[in-house]
Amino acid sequence: MDQRIINLFDEYTHRPLSRKEFLDRLLVLAGSAALATTALSVLEPGYAQAATISPLAEDLVEETVTWPGDGATVSGYLVHPKGKKKRGAVVVIHENRGLTPHIKDVTRRVAQAGYLALGVDALSVVGGTPTDEDKGRELIGQLDPPKNLHNFLAALTYLRARPDCNGRTGCVGFCWGGGLANQLAVHDPKLNAAVAYYGQQPKAEDVPQIKANVMLHYGGLDQRINAGIPAYEAALKAAHIPYELYIYEGVNHAFNNDTSPARYNAEAAKLAWERTLRLFKEKLG
Repeated sequence: MDQRIINLFDEYTHRPLSRKEFLDRLLVLAGSAALATTALSVLEPGYAQAATISPLAEDLVEETVTWPGDGATVSGYLVHPKGKKKRGAVVVIHENRGLTPHIKDVTRRVAQAGYLALGVDALSVVGGTPTDEDKGRELIGQLDPPKNLHNFLAALTYLRARPDCNGRTGCVGFCWGGGLANQLAVHDPKLNAAVAYYGQQPKAEDVPQIKANVMLHYGGLDQRINAGIPAYEAALKAAHIPYELYIYEGVNHAFNNDTSPARYNAEAAKLAWERTLRLFKEKLG
């Protein structure tokens, strides 16, 4: 697909453009309504394809849980292997559309690897993640950032207090959630591991607060997010923060999202996930 179309879609989903302006510009780039429709079908997520691990897998337990947040009750999708073993816990942080079927599946993948996995629904404080992606992006933009951060910090506190948690915690976030994973690393000194997929970087002056091991995954074609890499890496080095930074050349923002065919890259996603699970194994047990 024409990279200009992918870049336009990224602009639409993150700035954002109005749906009308996005479609008008897409039509110009595609050259015809038919080609624009085809491009749209592989750009927008296909949630029917999201489940790579069955929600009813025999070795997993899943439930909806709640905890007190900043002035509101927050909810999330908790999944873990059967049995009473104490496990490391991982907060899974969604993209800027809410707790979608894709992120629920990622939560199950973390659980399948042996962890308490909590997919937080940041939009639960405003009624929950809608099925309409445009509405989800609109609601994300209306969240109060400090309160939202506190709600995710409270999720880590909730996990640590569970009798089936071994006390070690990590997080993994994607896009909007990748930026939030970086913020959790800054603001939670008890966090053991933070993994950010193509997420906005924290302010350089905040980086010395990080106590966790940090892992960063970026798509080589993601110019918008990648512009912040040099300052972040310099700050990590200066503060002697243990980190790993990987740039996957030739792939786009959201390369891990297997429900968005135009941007998904199976090879990069597989390698990044293997690296992510390796860090969790080293730091969470």
